[in-house]
Amino acid sequence: MKKETSFRSPRQHILIIASVAMIITLATALWIINRAMKAEAHVRYVGISNLAAEKVALTVHAMEMNAKNVFDEVTKHMDTPESVVSALQSKASLNPEVKGYFAAFEPNYFQQKGYWFEPYVHHNDRNTFVLSQVGSARHDYTKSAWYIRAKEQKEEFWSDPYYYQDNDEIGLSGLYCTFVKPVFNAEGSLACVCGADITLEWLAKKLRHIDESARTDAMMNKFFKGSQQFYTVLLSHDGSPIAHPEDKPLRMTDPEVLGNMARKTGGIKDMTVNGESARVYYAPVEDINWTVVLVVPKGEVRSPLFITSVPLIAITFLGIVFIFMVLRKKK
Repeated sequence: MKKETSFRSPRQHILIIASVAMIITLATALWIINRAMKAEAHVRYVGISNLAAEKVALTVHAMEMNAKNVFDEVTKHMDTPESVVSALQSKASLNPEVKGYFAAFEPNYFQQKGYWFEPYVHHNDRNTFVLSQVGSARHDYTKSAWYIRAKEQKEEFWSDPYYYQDNDEIGLSGLYCTFVKPVFNAEGSLACVCGADITLEWLAKKLRHIDESARTDAMMNKFFKGSQQFYTVLLSHDGSPIAHPEDKPLRMTDPEVLGNMARKTGGIKDMTVNGESARVYYAPVEDINWTVVLVVPKGEVRSPLFITSVPLIAITFLGIVFIFMVLRKKK
């Protein structure tokens, strides 16, 4: 019995030392991997949010250029109401993704058209451009926020999101953002406010395409390519949502983030979004008072570490079992 006890003790010591060494090695490896993955995730998601902001900016700026071509054509043809309509119709097809172009004239600018004259060339249900006269007592555009702002600001801008109620039932009801530009006559007086409408539904679709592209992009970790569950939200200057995935709105109320948005700077913030713990990466859209917000559920941030750590823990456990079995055979 004494011989067996003295023989077993060194094996126990070897097993304990080997186990402790392997556990320390595992802990060190997991710590290093955790730090590396956090750094990689930071770079990846910051890159994705910046890329999304760039893509939104490119899309919007292209629409602005086309809209300005339409507005310039209207400016050259303000002699008669008919020439204005022809100018709108001649350039409307420049960008089929725009819902419609309009020219909302100052009251009684054309006496024969009365107080309200707002020709609107827009898509119909058959996806072709048609002409509607939308200015009326029911739609008094002179009281609209975008019209008032254009008169006061005297320069182009993107409106805040708004809901347009189509009382004439021509299929125009919906949520819009409008690129607005005041147009002046030869005397320097305001003649009309021109606008190019895009729907928030169209913007949300663009965000989905950007997300899908990012999930399969080379910047994503190859092992997790296509599986990330982040999503992108587009916010106005005051933190209100412009576009977002269905059932995933985000209204930003955090003072720190709103302050950075006002300063046109990006950042990262941990917060609860739609009842879920998440990390948000936000980046300003160039030359527009919009901000792109990338929402990453905390589970997505932690999952790479979990997926990597499970095999390492399993290998360590099997290694300890293997050493135990070897030492046991030497009994």
